Amino acid sequence: MHISQPQQRVTAAHRHASGQLFGAMRGLLSVAADSGQWVVPASHCVWMPPHHVHALRSHGPFAGWSVYVDETSCADLPAAPCVMRVSGLLREAVGRASAWDDGPLDARQERVAAVILDEIAAAPHEPFGLPLPTDPRLLRVARAILDDLADERGVETLAAWAGVSPRTLTRRFTAETGFTPSAWRQRARILRALELLATGQPVTMIALDLGYDNVSAFIAMFKRVMGMTPGRYGEGHGSESSNIGV
Repeated sequence: MHISQPQQRVTAAHRHASGQLFGAMRGLLSVAADSGQWVVPASHCVWMPPHHVHALRSHGPFAGWSVYVDETSCADLPAAPCVMRVSGLLREAVGRASAWDDGPLDARQERVAAVILDEIAAAPHEPFGLPLPTDPRLLRVARAILDDLADERGVETLAAWAGVSPRTLTRRFTAETGFTPSAWRQRARILRALELLATGQPVTMIALDLGYDNVSAFIAMFKRVMGMTPGRYGEGHGSESSNIGV
């Protein structure tokens, strides 16, 4: 199915028995699940297996698409939520399927549906996510960072606040997320910057919102991670031509 609306789309946390593949045709989507959260440009999509809680919101007017997969057809598909690039074949197959009427599929439609399932199964996963730790103390730290990305508290202060030693916080946080707390905060800031750029926020305002007193430092960090300046990225608003590697 295709969905288009002139206003922002916000879908509260929910789950369903079918698997779902979804993405935007332009702009960015922010997606949250139990295991993490993602900021996804139009060149990519999100696979959500059956029964996984998830929520999403668009940045600006929404034009997007969804494919729902019966639970019995999900056995060979990824068992965990993930982000994948939308191939040209997948995009065309989804476009064809979105025009179908409700009801049983004929032989030609079955073949197109099989192509969609094959593309979901074969697509490489890409690291757009911000994985969340599962340890309650570490999750408390992660939530605190997300609630105030301008907060500059170091590992020692955060560890004392969470009731763990700095060494334990760093070791466990890295083991559970793949990032040190400081690298995880930088990643969260990048994802938030992408959201703000998609809404047309000035680079200077974004830098200040994220806790950078020096706008040049923010631009340098963004370019180091993204391979381009935030101004250049903002010109495309995360369009399909952008090659993002966060």
